[in-house]
Amino acid sequence: MPRGVRVEGFAGNVEPRDVWEALGADPAALLVDVRTNAEWAYVGQPDLGTVGKKPVLLAWQLFPDMTLNAGFTAALAAAVPDKATALYFLCRSGVRSLAAAKAMTALGYARCHNITGGFEGDPDTERHRGRINGWKAQGLPWTQG
Repeated sequence: MPRGVRVEGFAGNVEPRDVWEALGADPAALLVDVRTNAEWAYVGQPDLGTVGKKPVLLAWQLFPDMTLNAGFTAALAAAVPDKATALYFLCRSGVRSLAAAKAMTALGYARCHNITGGFEGDPDTERHRGRINGWKAQGLPWTQG
């Protein structure tokens, strides 16, 4: 999808490299990683140090049963009171982050974006993630452990 095209229910999908550039250009912009604590600990996290930021870590679903985090929207609204802030939502592949972007848009946040491909991207023919698309596949900074 072209950059800047609004999709029903949220501001649109954005490629990871475009998110990286936006985070560096907009001091207020935030990356909201909606994966679980297990994913942050064992799979890794975006490293935003060179743009002077840290990701907001707030799970959309709770590990291990993957129930919806009922406090998600309230917690993020409390952490980010300015509804004009650009928010870039990230999960493993772009599904949970899309739901989170739509939920925050419904609360009046005007600049909620879904990061296409997520952190790990789609599985390849060997069912491995991180090689086709997503944050890792685009060679963006990340840490593990």
